[in-house]
Amino acid sequence: MYRHAVELGLSGFVCNDASGVLIEVEGHRDLVAQLCRLIADSPPPLAKVASITAWTIPVLGQSGQFTILPSDSKGSPSVPVSVDTATCDACLAEVEDPSNRRYQYPFTNCTDCGPRYTIVIRVPYDRPATTMSRFIMCDLCQREYDDPGDRRFHAQPNACPTCGPSLYYLDPAGNERARRSQALELAVEELEAGGIVAIKGIGGYHLAGDATSATAIAKLRSRKSRDEKPFAVMVQDLATASRLCRIDEVAKSALTSYRRPIVLAPLSDGADALALAAGVAPGLPELGIMLPYSPLHHLLMKRLSRPLVMTSGNVSDDPIAHTDRDALARLGPLVDGLLCHDRTIHIRCDDSVVRATGDGIQVIRRSRGYAPEPLSLGRSALRQAVAVGAE
Repeated sequence: MYRHAVELGLSGFVCNDASGVLIEVEGHRDLVAQLCRLIADSPPPLAKVASITAWTIPVLGQSGQFTILPSDSKGSPSVPVSVDTATCDACLAEVEDPSNRRYQYPFTNCTDCGPRYTIVIRVPYDRPATTMSRFIMCDLCQREYDDPGDRRFHAQPNACPTCGPSLYYLDPAGNERARRSQALELAVEELEAGGIVAIKGIGGYHLAGDATSATAIAKLRSRKSRDEKPFAVMVQDLATASRLCRIDEVAKSALTSYRRPIVLAPLSDGADALALAAGVAPGLPELGIMLPYSPLHHLLMKRLSRPLVMTSGNVSDDPIAHTDRDALARLGPLVDGLLCHDRTIHIRCDDSVVRATGDGIQVIRRSRGYAPEPLSLGRSALRQAVAVGAE
């Protein structure tokens, strides 16, 4: 809104408050009307405009200046928190560019992508109200954050290798074996050797294993106490997914969306489908498949030339582990190593699961990428009701 108002030559201010975004603007009537249209027609990629309420106030005569004010946290919070979203193409390009200061950095994000819901402690959504508050931005990151022309302008999780979160690798007893890039390499070595690794993602831990290794899958089933229920598989890209499963346009759209759910799709009849260990989805005609959705997952999958089982970090029927202490206590006995990081997950959020059908997407499990986005009934309810899950 700051960018729009400045381009239109309007004065006033914008800030977050407990109810959403508050804008006070002064200028020519037509330009003010144009700003209102831009709110509805050109919101940022992750913004959802639920409603716009406008009213007229006395003219203050403060022409030529538009500012961003500190957030107002007074009142009862009523604004939904944004969902966690998959890494955007611009951030991925930086992660893969050897000349970029975020080259190979597993926590690269911007205003258009990255963690939201899982790191928010309270609203309004500002960095001090997230688990990123302990990471003080370096001068370069702060400059991006303060620059209205930068795509990281007011990106609350903004970070880089100098000032942001970092990886570390633990053995099952909790002893630190490596940090940063060496931690990732140890995890890759363990997975290539047929081991099971607990990997901390955006909303919690996964238990990961080589999806082409019958030995690794049998080990994972035994340790997780999961006899037959199918495992989800992460692959590097859409081309690999298409070799394993029959991916129609609906499934493709879901797989590549910013929500990045697990998509249930029919297994391919080709040899590539047979390369998966039979224990991944025993006796089933379909597979739960997903693409990498964080820089860490992209870096991991690029180093591995095989699909990975990525299943919730828990023993069957328990909640997913999301704190480091809990992960070590509950997952340590199940794994050969833990790939962790020091960005705290405030709210656990498992992978969402959907099925692509002729009528569109059928949501099986509504979680990361969808929660806590509200669902509109499209009509007034006759009474108020609350529905909650098993946890």
